[in-house]
Amino acid sequence: MDFACLWLGLLLPLVAALDFSYHHQEDMEAFLKSVAQNYTSITHLHSIGKSVKGRNLWVLVVGRSPKEHRIGIPEFKYVANMHGDETVGRELLLHLIDYLVTSDGKDLEITNLINNTRIHIMPSMNPDGFENVKKPDCFYSNGRENDNFYDLNRNFPDAFEFNNETRQPETVAVMEWLKTETFVLSANLHGGALVASYPFDNGVPATGTLHSRSLTPDDDVFQYLANTYASRNPNMKGDQCKSKMNFPNGVTNGYSWYPLKGGMQDYNYVWAQCFEITLELSCCKYPREEKLPSFWNHNKASLIEYMKQVHLGVKGQVFDQNGNPLPNVIVEVQDRKHICPYKTNKFGEYYLLLLPGSYTLNVTVPGHNPYLTKVIIPKKSQDFSALKKDILIPFRGQLDSIPVSNPPCPLIPLYSNLPSHSAATKPSLFLFLVTLFHILFK
Repeated sequence: MDFACLWLGLLLPLVAALDFSYHHQEDMEAFLKSVAQNYTSITHLHSIGKSVKGRNLWVLVVGRSPKEHRIGIPEFKYVANMHGDETVGRELLLHLIDYLVTSDGKDLEITNLINNTRIHIMPSMNPDGFENVKKPDCFYSNGRENDNFYDLNRNFPDAFEFNNETRQPETVAVMEWLKTETFVLSANLHGGALVASYPFDNGVPATGTLHSRSLTPDDDVFQYLANTYASRNPNMKGDQCKSKMNFPNGVTNGYSWYPLKGGMQDYNYVWAQCFEITLELSCCKYPREEKLPSFWNHNKASLIEYMKQVHLGVKGQVFDQNGNPLPNVIVEVQDRKHICPYKTNKFGEYYLLLLPGSYTLNVTVPGHNPYLTKVIIPKKSQDFSALKKDILIPFRGQLDSIPVSNPPCPLIPLYSNLPSHSAATKPSLFLFLVTLFHILFK
């Protein structure tokens, strides 16, 4: 590492120390603006929209090029406080921001993470709900919903059944935000349990619901991601909340826990090409302030390690024979196709989160036959970078008719007409052992 970066870190301006208390909208905005003003080279603060009551939905971006995407640099995001009365995640993300910016140039791991990742952090998706809580409660408060009394985590389009809920301003803002970035990995932070829950939250027989689960084509990766977070949190071990549900190793499939229509993590995976899990981080939804330091201590390592997983697998660009990047090209692993195909962005980039192993990539240019190419993901990946594999399409003739825009899949129940059998419903012992190996020996 360049030691000049370390010296630079010692000279950076300091933000006033962030205390362990609940920060209401005015205080949160003041902190975020202070960070953005004092760390201009690595942060960018912007609002993706407004809540029902007109409060800003703030996002702070942390990265070496915070204002714009850099080719080859994956986009990561954390979102908290969808339910206004679930407050721990909101404060954890504020402290995560503080930790990232104050560690840049001083801590090698954090500096490398910022150098090679563009990190988007939204501390509160439901600021109205948070402000509406007048009497904090461990189980339920009147601030759970937004100001129109809608549950935001039941408000997204659903891939399995029609969701007729009126789309709320906060939901629309997030959906539009997802169109502007090439998000690769994400987590949304909740409270009321201690578990890392992975997709699908809803399902049909084709995804395994007859077996009380609903699995994605990338189930091995999702199990690994959920275990990555839970294994580093000392509280995510079994039934810490003394509920009727027991979560082995602090992990569960969302549908196995309880079916949920209109959730955000399924929407991210199906329509935004972004792997997202849900992190339930506290038995009590709105714990006392004096508990906040322990929540930070228990989650800090998990929050950092989970962000690093955005560098799993393989990434690259797709080019024509003239070296022009090709947008809107389907790039997927041959035996794990998505119901809404994953495509290259406007820069011709693709990102696929994969565990170590041998895969065949299916590259499909509109109007042409698929092009197959093999890739081997090594057991020990490069530090802070997925395996880089650019793909040159060996087609003759003109490829300039490919549309630059990426026409989205329709926001309808895409899974509703699938047959009731799928590879996703048959998780193999091999996948289980691979996942366990990576948790124990990473």
